[in-house]
Amino acid sequence: MKTVLVTGVAGYIGSVLARQLLDQGYKVFGVDALFFGGDAIISMYSHPNFRFRKGDVRDKAFVDEIVKGADAIVHLAAIVGDPACSQQPELAAAINWDASKYLFDTAKAAGNVERFIFASTCSNYGKMEGDSLITETSPLNPISLYAELKVKFEKYLFANSGGDGGMIATPLRFSTVYGLSPRMRFDLTVNEFTRDLALGRTLKIFGEQFWRPYCHVEDLAASCICVLKADRDVVNGDVFGVGDTSENYQKKMLADEMLKVMPEADIQYVEKNEDPRDYRVDFSKIKDRLGFKISKRVPEGIQEIHDILKDGIISDPDSTKYRNTKPEAI
Repeated sequence: MKTVLVTGVAGYIGSVLARQLLDQGYKVFGVDALFFGGDAIISMYSHPNFRFRKGDVRDKAFVDEIVKGADAIVHLAAIVGDPACSQQPELAAAINWDASKYLFDTAKAAGNVERFIFASTCSNYGKMEGDSLITETSPLNPISLYAELKVKFEKYLFANSGGDGGMIATPLRFSTVYGLSPRMRFDLTVNEFTRDLALGRTLKIFGEQFWRPYCHVEDLAASCICVLKADRDVVNGDVFGVGDTSENYQKKMLADEMLKVMPEADIQYVEKNEDPRDYRVDFSKIKDRLGFKISKRVPEGIQEIHDILKDGIISDPDSTKYRNTKPEAI
């Protein structure tokens, strides 16, 4: 039974991934600084194969300890998203670059870690040229600090992993995420739009024509396990976009899907012709190479967010705890 170290285990994706790993028989060693609290891991806290330590990946002594005994690492801990990184640029650089680099270097030197999976982003592509679908070989054009740091660390991984039979690294460029998670977020496009409409608000959409790929949080988590199970030679020194080619949507297309669930919704469109992020992605590589397939699509995500709000499961969906820009000072 392999032990997987999951950084950011109490986060939006980490809390889903940890449950999937446990369900598939892995041991999970979860670490998190708990900037947003630890409610997301309560239900698995007593699981016999789950172990947790609170700590900050910026703490080198802490990192030296947590890599011991891990067979693989899924590195999710980060300041996530353009707004959060813009709000706290020094913190973002310290965690997303400095701490990530030290974690990787320490794990590589330890000798026991076989795989290092890194949560990157399709935001690395920035803006597509023309109507061509973007692939893993397309030029990277990061236009935010968030994406710049992801690209920088990707390059470091490619230059310093594999080759000698040691630890291998695989960056995964995640689509824009959505869906239900134990650490819920409403600062994500699908979740936020659905929340506002489910609560009877007028939704203003700026730039209805801009494209983005979307992927359910459960499927992004599952892609990490897919890589863990893949043959070493298949993923060594390579990068995979995570999503499904059919799940590229313009904002107007998202709105149309929401109107199927909430036909009385009030949606207004505001013309906007400049958006630094506008891209459609071809995800054939992860499907063909690893056999990865998504289990949920955007309409299903809209429905589940709508239903949980209508049923009153979340009493205050406007709370700052459901946003990644919450902590003013960490």
